Amino acid sequence: MAGQVRRVAQPPAASAAIGGRLRSARQARGLTLQQVADATSLNKGFISRLERDEVSPSVASLVSICEVLGIRVGELFEPPATSLVRAGEGRPINFGGSNVHELLLTPGTQTHLQVIHSTVEPGGSGGAELYTLDCEVEFVYVVRGRLRITLSGESVLLDAGDAFTFPGREPHTWSSAVEGEACEVVWVLAPAP
Repeated sequence: MAGQVRRVAQPPAASAAIGGRLRSARQARGLTLQQVADATSLNKGFISRLERDEVSPSVASLVSICEVLGIRVGELFEPPATSLVRAGEGRPINFGGSNVHELLLTPGTQTHLQVIHSTVEPGGSGGAELYTLDCEVEFVYVVRGRLRITLSGESVLLDAGDAFTFPGREPHTWSSAVEGEACEVVWVLAPAP
């Protein structure tokens, strides 16, 4: 069967989203199938099959399960919140660095994380003074060039392809590491400051 594509039948989009969303909500609350079954007086097997989109629940069953999971029934049917940012179309922002062009790649409504694409021109930096951001974690990935991250106790030189993770509340600064050469980096801050 070389060269042939095997197609797999997909369940209808709405029902597929319901089962997966129910499973995700249950797991996020740290509940087992048995705990949900006990709390709703429904059969554990039924709930398992529902999460796999093999059965259709009654409205009463769905309401009961959603109450236990702490979600609204309507959440199961809402389209996922997505955001597309095309290359070069992010929202310009400025965290106070010099000789840097920064674009926000995540929507302003996103609170879990913030992704920033930065082009640091030669001599660009976050400043001579160390600073902190109001986030738990900072992650930086160097797309091209070299970047130096300076923390209160160490300095790290990152080459293209390198990634570095550190606490967001750790005093730090950064700079383009090669004289006369720009660098391009992607920053991820979580949660969004």
